[in-house]
Amino acid sequence: MTPGAAAPPRAPIGAGVQNPWLVAVLVALAAFMEVLDTTIANVALRYVAGGLGVSVDEASWVVTSYLVANAVALVASSFFARRFGRKGFFIACLGLFTVSSVLCGFAWNLDSLLFFRVLQGLGGGGMVPVAQSILASSFPQEKRGQAFALFGVAVVVAPVVGPTLGGWLSDNWSWNWCFLINGPVGLLTIGLIWLVLREEAPARGERVRFDFIGFALVATFLGALEVVLDRALIDDWFSSALIVTTAAVCALAFLMMIPWELSRANPMVDIRMLASRQLGACFLIMGSFGVVLYATTQFLPQLVQEDFGYTATWAGLVLSPGGLVTMAMMFIVGRMSGHVQPKYLIAAGGSIIALSMYDLTNINPDLNFWFFADSRMLLGLGLPLILIPIITASYEGLPPKQYDQASALINVARNTGGSIGVSLASNVLAHREQFHQARLVENTIPSSVPFQQTLHQVTQYFVGQGSSLMEAKQQALAWIGQTVQAQASLFAYVDVFWTLTLVALAVVPLALALRSVTGGQPVHAAH
Repeated sequence: MTPGAAAPPRAPIGAGVQNPWLVAVLVALAAFMEVLDTTIANVALRYVAGGLGVSVDEASWVVTSYLVANAVALVASSFFARRFGRKGFFIACLGLFTVSSVLCGFAWNLDSLLFFRVLQGLGGGGMVPVAQSILASSFPQEKRGQAFALFGVAVVVAPVVGPTLGGWLSDNWSWNWCFLINGPVGLLTIGLIWLVLREEAPARGERVRFDFIGFALVATFLGALEVVLDRALIDDWFSSALIVTTAAVCALAFLMMIPWELSRANPMVDIRMLASRQLGACFLIMGSFGVVLYATTQFLPQLVQEDFGYTATWAGLVLSPGGLVTMAMMFIVGRMSGHVQPKYLIAAGGSIIALSMYDLTNINPDLNFWFFADSRMLLGLGLPLILIPIITASYEGLPPKQYDQASALINVARNTGGSIGVSLASNVLAHREQFHQARLVENTIPSSVPFQQTLHQVTQYFVGQGSSLMEAKQQALAWIGQTVQAQASLFAYVDVFWTLTLVALAVVPLALALRSVTGGQPVHAAH
């Protein structure tokens, strides 16, 4: 090249790839592994506690540590993707995730497991937003919806599969296999991505300084927020010194983060992008999506196990029909997205999800398996109508160089929304159960005629079963107490689903505020 000559244009992501759909399958598989690990360990905590000789409360840090590391990695993912190229950074993250997953399976004590779990979260946190921006840059705009359908399967189905797979592996093999299973899948994916994905090394002139202070502030804010959301109910909120300190650190980091990031030419997280109507609304919608997805995925199996006596296997099967509907709908919505504006699809999805949550407010002790499965299938219809169009809409009007930032912000919204959803549902459940139990107990007093009639009838039942009168009366009182507690629990779950109904309904006006997405030519990536 002669001095002063213009540098040749860099090849876009996917240049030289004969079939971009193969790239889509591989990055979706990697994303599936990462999202799976946000939930697979939850059901294995008691096995981890028993295997490592610690309490279940101590073992719960296995989940918290991963979420915190995941949030921290999301912050820096866009910078490193620009600095080292998406392919190099994606493979590095996938390699770290795979190796640390195997090390988690061989952990010899809780400290080593937490350390490897942090490494796993750092690798996983960088993978998903880069996978999303790879898809955005590999496909022309009119085909993005179909490509994002594969990504959507990973994001929506993985949290559903996680608890079921984790429980089965822990019951039939050991908790170690919840992590070891990532080893062979990760190695195979790394090899195939290395072969099929093409990308030239990033040009030196494109280097951007790393915003260390911005990174520290944003990572501290998100990491502390994850700790507060995940541990607050366990540690009794602000009666815990840990929660008070962490919440103060979170608030301080947030207050310092805003002016710092707004004043930087190349901020770690471009908060100014959220001030736009389009990306700002997409951020809120994706946060609401995370609230409903993660809250229902965790609390619906918990409901049927605690109040309906389902085994862990049957609780997982309650979610399975919805997962199948979701997978089918992903590809249907992927095709529809090229013909229907995203804002209308998202509004329809929010309405369907709200209807699904409203349906669950009708729970009562006489329901069968198919009531919950049908409700989950209705939810499965709505989720893809939000996920695929919101990813498409979030890139509208952005230059390719901002794709990585947009991907990181949207995934921060999903992860943080998921943590908020679980924490919100946990607190509504705990406090409303206490409230309903107090109200029900007001009617179980000796002077109450209905109470005396019930006590007499139940006592006679136990006498008929062979108990003495004294034993039968004690058994009757115990049965009444259990019934009151079960009713209070059901009423509390009703309140949880009412809350999620309102969250889903909030998506509709936000969706209608989005701009219409214009068609365009194939997009070429630039870092």
